[in-house]
Amino acid sequence: MRYMTHVQRMAGLLAAALALSACDQLKPDAQKLQDRTVSLGFKTQEAVTVPFSGNWRVTDAPSWIHVSSQAGQGPVTVTFTADRQEATPVKADQPSLSGKVKISWTSGTGGQAVNGTAIWTVTAQQYALTGRLTQPAQVTGADVVTGVQAPAKTDLAPRGVIVKYRASGLLSAQSTTLRPAALGREQLQTAGIQVARQVSLSAQSAALDVKDVQGALRVLRSDPRVEYAVPNATLRAQAAAEPVVPTDQFAPLQWAYPLMGYGAVWRDMEGGAYSRAVTVAVVDTGVRFDHPDLTGQLWLPGEGAMDVIADTTNGDGDGADTDPTDPATPGRTAGSHGTHVTGIIAARWGTNSGACSGCSPSGVVGATYKANVKVLPVRVIDASGNASEADVTLGIRYAAGLPVTIDGVTFKTPHPAQVINLSLGGAISTEDARPMCEAIAEARAAGSLVIAAAGNGYGTVPYYPAACDGAVSVASVTLSGASAPMHSPFSNAYPQVQLAAPGGADPYSGATFNGGTFNGAAFPDMILSTSWDYAKNAPNYEAEVGTSQASPQVTALAALLLSKGVTTGPDDTLQRLRDTATDLGEAGRDDQFGFGMVNAAAALNAPQVSSGLGIRVQSAQGLSFQPPLDSTGAFRAYLGDGTYRVTGGTDVNGNGVYGESGEARDERTATLSEAAPQVTLGDLTPR
Repeated sequence: MRYMTHVQRMAGLLAAALALSACDQLKPDAQKLQDRTVSLGFKTQEAVTVPFSGNWRVTDAPSWIHVSSQAGQGPVTVTFTADRQEATPVKADQPSLSGKVKISWTSGTGGQAVNGTAIWTVTAQQYALTGRLTQPAQVTGADVVTGVQAPAKTDLAPRGVIVKYRASGLLSAQSTTLRPAALGREQLQTAGIQVARQVSLSAQSAALDVKDVQGALRVLRSDPRVEYAVPNATLRAQAAAEPVVPTDQFAPLQWAYPLMGYGAVWRDMEGGAYSRAVTVAVVDTGVRFDHPDLTGQLWLPGEGAMDVIADTTNGDGDGADTDPTDPATPGRTAGSHGTHVTGIIAARWGTNSGACSGCSPSGVVGATYKANVKVLPVRVIDASGNASEADVTLGIRYAAGLPVTIDGVTFKTPHPAQVINLSLGGAISTEDARPMCEAIAEARAAGSLVIAAAGNGYGTVPYYPAACDGAVSVASVTLSGASAPMHSPFSNAYPQVQLAAPGGADPYSGATFNGGTFNGAAFPDMILSTSWDYAKNAPNYEAEVGTSQASPQVTALAALLLSKGVTTGPDDTLQRLRDTATDLGEAGRDDQFGFGMVNAAAALNAPQVSSGLGIRVQSAQGLSFQPPLDSTGAFRAYLGDGTYRVTGGTDVNGNGVYGESGEARDERTATLSEAAPQVTLGDLTPR
């Protein structure tokens, strides 16, 4: 038997104590997950490994923090990736971001099991984009007239005359500074016309203050030494025209029109130039002809309106006929889609005649206001909200003025549409969409511009008929809280998208940037228009969102271009819409916005109704930001990685978007990244 000495026993006890101590030190890491902070700095990613012996699962994380692994057993090994742009506030004024990732964990087994939650705080420094907005040097006073043309006539009398002599008519080279004024005064006084004041303008010209302007002009113009004599016209400072603001009850909630510059367009419309007759076909669910806000705005049954649905189970109990009324069916609760689309285009202004009891006396307004535009309703969608491709094909051809034969009867509208709206579609294949695409090609050849909703699929799949060659696919934008609008998340983005227009915010976002209130609550960023309450069988007004609401915004503007005579057919109308659109997102055409958001004021050459100078910052992902400007015009925007366009410019159409088509602008592009976390743009001077 081996005996241990006291020293040996003490050494053994000490070793055991140390072993126990080491286990205690490892226990928190191996058996419990602790709270911790993970700092990314300017990096995009950070890998983290933490010892652990149990099971763990990520139960919550901010949307801007992507975690590589959501669950595991043993050591927690994850990579955090920051999408800074998603967390950047509209004002872009936060130099750093912070988010909490929750990890639930379990260690041990049976009665020894321990559960808990660890909070890992992830921080990231934002990148910085700096610059300064400056105004160009300007001539002041009455020398320059900006924004709108001076009126052809003025009620202010001229202040005398201005005369210019030919060089050969002056007597002395030494006295040319005074000679024109003195000579002119001498001539007029000899003719009995008193000159109160004389001012030399140049070596050969002078201004002469006289009351008898016409007499002075006759005397001076009869002298062969005079090159010209003109009235000294009185000019006035040119202020912007006042935008037209509708007084209809719900017009303040229709934020889409001001965003496209319609206050200026409606002012322009009051001059009476929109006189050419234009028919717009709404190929949809049909319409409620009895809605008081649409009275006088529609081609009626017997005037060309048409229901092409031959199936007698379509909701109205009969087949194809000339009455496309959107019918009531048992239990129907959804409103009238076609009536909603129609109201965006052509809801009448002012007090409604024969308004029903309890209905709004004035309701909403449509884009076309006083223009000579009427809507041709063509019903292709049944009461359940579905349409067959065959019926859509027939509806397109009929709307374009082509004859269609249904059940042996041939129909042809007496009012072919110059513009056709299709707020419908689906994710079908290019091959399967051929019948509709062929009908659109025929309609285009017949002189109709076909405009269609890009789809609400939250993705990149092309929807037909919008993606057909010959159709104009329209995406949706919504308010962002910044100067420029942003892409609506539901709006499909694909190569065939050509234009964008206001269609509203994601219905689940709760966005209320429009500033309107209804019944004491903030009104959501939705599109308000005419509709029908089928439970009460009465007209009403509904707020909806979608590319179905964006498409008629483009349709209405196309009709106004034709009505004013800015354009004459489908090709030049589409080109005008593209050329004057407000470029959003990536520079040039992109899949989210096409060529940009339609700009009604620029497209129609509407008068200036506002003035202002500001910037807009847009990301290639379709987001918009509005960093504040200090008193010197300098700005510092804290942003995520990505490519940004910064536009400094004026706003003359009152929509709050700076540097659009027809407005002074200076634009720069910059890319922020881990390698380039700070970029200085210098001075932006709009011209």
